[in-house]
Amino acid sequence: MLNRRDVLQVGAATAAAVAGSGLGALGTALARQRLTQNELLRFKSLGNVTLLHVADMHGQLLPVTFREPSTNIGVGAARGEPPHITGAAFLKRFHIAAGSAEAHALTPVDFESLARSYGRIGGLDRAATAIKAVRAERGEDRVLLLDGGDTWQGSLGAYRTLGQDMIDCMRLLKPDAMTGHWEFTYGEKRLKEAVAGLGFAFLALNVRDTQWQEPVFDAYKMFEKGGVKVAVLGQAFPYTPVANPRWMIPSWTFGIREEAVHAAVDKARGEGAQLVVLLSHNGFDVDRKLAGRVPGIDVILTGHTHDALPVAIKVGKTLLVASGSHGKFLSRLDLDVRAGAVRGYRYKLIPLFADAIRPDPDMAAMIAKVRAPFAQELAREVGRTESLLYRRGNINGTFDDLICAALIEERDAEISLSPGFRWGTSVLANSPVTVEDIHNATAMTYPQVYRLTMTGARLKEILEDVADNLFNPDPYYQQGGDMVRCGGLGYTIDVAKPAGQRISALTHLGSGAPIEAARDYVVSGWASVNEGVEGPPVWQVVERYIARKQVVRAAPNTTVKVVDA
Repeated sequence: MLNRRDVLQVGAATAAAVAGSGLGALGTALARQRLTQNELLRFKSLGNVTLLHVADMHGQLLPVTFREPSTNIGVGAARGEPPHITGAAFLKRFHIAAGSAEAHALTPVDFESLARSYGRIGGLDRAATAIKAVRAERGEDRVLLLDGGDTWQGSLGAYRTLGQDMIDCMRLLKPDAMTGHWEFTYGEKRLKEAVAGLGFAFLALNVRDTQWQEPVFDAYKMFEKGGVKVAVLGQAFPYTPVANPRWMIPSWTFGIREEAVHAAVDKARGEGAQLVVLLSHNGFDVDRKLAGRVPGIDVILTGHTHDALPVAIKVGKTLLVASGSHGKFLSRLDLDVRAGAVRGYRYKLIPLFADAIRPDPDMAAMIAKVRAPFAQELAREVGRTESLLYRRGNINGTFDDLICAALIEERDAEISLSPGFRWGTSVLANSPVTVEDIHNATAMTYPQVYRLTMTGARLKEILEDVADNLFNPDPYYQQGGDMVRCGGLGYTIDVAKPAGQRISALTHLGSGAPIEAARDYVVSGWASVNEGVEGPPVWQVVERYIARKQVVRAAPNTTVKVVDA
């Protein structure tokens, strides 16, 4: 269990030395040598049921470089509480040694140096090895593997195959159930077709048809594990028709539906469930509130906000597990369930360091097969970056700054807007930028780049709306995503102020003049939720920009001032 007394410190001294020694390849080899598969998977088993959880893989089949956020602002009751602590504060809170493997996996501290030492993390073939090891140790009759969704989207291969590449590979893992969010952006017809061929349950108790309010998917499924009757309930992302295009799913409604969750828990208990698990894509803060309001849930496996926490957070009698994103981690939760109650638990968030974990040959072969049609295209080098490109963070990300620059130059705009998506891998400084890197930050089913005019008042309204989605003190009104990224526009945000009053000092960076409410500005952006948007796909615009520049650099963005963070 990765907690205050049992922290993964493999390679800590080595990594710290490497960071400042300039040992280069030798230091890298030493850091990797200290990481072993046995150490990463070591676990003192407990009880009679094991839950394995993955979430938010976003189309990533191979090991990735992914920088965790340096800014994750909590508001209201969540202020200063996990997951809203980052960097050195995160290391201190969880007693993690600086420079250790766990520090690198969980924080952005000294990210580039440690990334070069420890290598990439994740890969579905490494996850397969870890999952098979747990099943062999515990016995398959005690293990449930659950997928929290956002699995089929986020890469060129997923976009081109409508998620089928991920589905084919996930089938080999043999999960017991999943729920969803970005899966819905393939549209109702494709999603129904995909779910019918999964071979495992797709659960979403909060999705109803618009005509009769009847369930579209199963609310829960019962399993027998370790002599325990386990009910797994599914909760899809409640705000899918708000955060994503409603026209793609016109016949379905969503929502948190707290009463429906309560009813499903009661029904499952009435059918003899001794353990109730909510497989959720609500986001951490929503699930924390839900856990305090709906009794009878033993475990919430949370997703959507991409949080990776080395401990299970307890809310009343409910355990919250956050398993990170992009395939970096596998969560293991062992439970001692007796007389219809959880008597004890042990938890470990397992970072899947690719150089330490042997790839599973069957999964590796399947990954190679589904990537083969695109392999040459994915590997093509478009240009190079002199700076670290990353996305994750409440306010800014350098990859989004690069996208914003491309939108302004390639579409001849004054201001650009890039959505605050949490998905997208990182690219280290002084590295090639490939077609795959670009698509990992842009691949989606509504990628058109628009060019239009907006008044200064409308720009402020957009920023205020997104800010309330992110910083509303009531988690039930937080509708997902980070702040929209802006090119050519600076502003100040006070997260503690009420809705409509958080954004001030809007500045047109090209002229240095204040944004005028009544003036029209030429704006370029992408990922509009409106139907019928015309324009080139964003990856085409970004590729053209990088190819023309050949060498790009995105310095840390200081044009957004944050008050009361």
